[in-house]
Amino acid sequence: MTVLVTGGAGYIGSHMVLALAEAGESVVVIDNLSTGFSAMLPEGVPLFIGDAGDENLVEGVISQHKVESIIHFAGSVVVPESMRDPLGYYRNNTMVTQSLLRAAVKGGVNRFIFSSTAAVYGNPDQVPVPETAPTRPLSPYGASKLMTEIMLHDVASAHGMNYVVLRYFNVAGADPEARIGLATVGATHLLKIAVEAATGQRAKIDVFGTDYPTPDGSCIRDFIHVSDLAQAHRAALSYLRAGGSSVTLNCGYGRGYSVLETVETVKRIAMRNIPVQYAPRRPGDVMTMVADTSRIRGLLDWTPKYDDLETIATHALAWEEKLFRERGGLAQQAESA
Repeated sequence: MTVLVTGGAGYIGSHMVLALAEAGESVVVIDNLSTGFSAMLPEGVPLFIGDAGDENLVEGVISQHKVESIIHFAGSVVVPESMRDPLGYYRNNTMVTQSLLRAAVKGGVNRFIFSSTAAVYGNPDQVPVPETAPTRPLSPYGASKLMTEIMLHDVASAHGMNYVVLRYFNVAGADPEARIGLATVGATHLLKIAVEAATGQRAKIDVFGTDYPTPDGSCIRDFIHVSDLAQAHRAALSYLRAGGSSVTLNCGYGRGYSVLETVETVKRIAMRNIPVQYAPRRPGDVMTMVADTSRIRGLLDWTPKYDDLETIATHALAWEEKLFRERGGLAQQAESA
């Protein structure tokens, strides 16, 4: 039986596909390559280029490859962009999933893993944040994911589907062997921006908000290594295959680092001074977001391997240096052609 990964050529999705392939799973990918790259996929993994909301495409893939589980990554993920284009986010994150679920129901798929976000909590009343915390998203991004969670719950209840919702905190890092990583041009992830600055691709780092009531005035985030996150999905799949009931789980480490602390970590690892420019707070940003991870650690067979900001930053920097060399080489080839 096969696992369908939507958005499997993207940043997190490609790490998921790699983890599944290395575990000997049969896996197939649907990705429109708007932010993904086919080169990120292991050799031999079938890729269908198209929209995860294309019901005919999804139904055909489910039937052709005997899909028994879906891991759904495809969607838009930039909070400030969602503030400017809410309808685009409700389309890409909520309506696409509606169509995907309809195709899954028609195809008899009864296991579904959904990539959600800690942004559904908004500014939490308590930190670390438990899964039972009130959901008060501050952005269309968070709201679109929360709407999808609600829809998934209702569809699963009506059609005998079991699911795991994984609420990501801040995903960062890259494959420890630097085979794959975040390659999207113009990515807005803090660590990605920091390692781009460390490799000379950016002149500075903008820090949005230095007047929060935190130890150094900047926002605090719980970073999780992308490879650990992929393994959390594998553990969630094993849980569902063993008959586990539907559940929502936080994906983080339960340790927060401030924005300024994160920048200093990259400076230290890269041994390079990176100019920092302070800017006003951004609409939609949450002050402090740290996961209560007791539920995921108690329920899934999952033990993080890279639970350390320096390790995450080291892997991100190694990938960025490799990517920079490869892209620089391509540019030089083009100039000499």
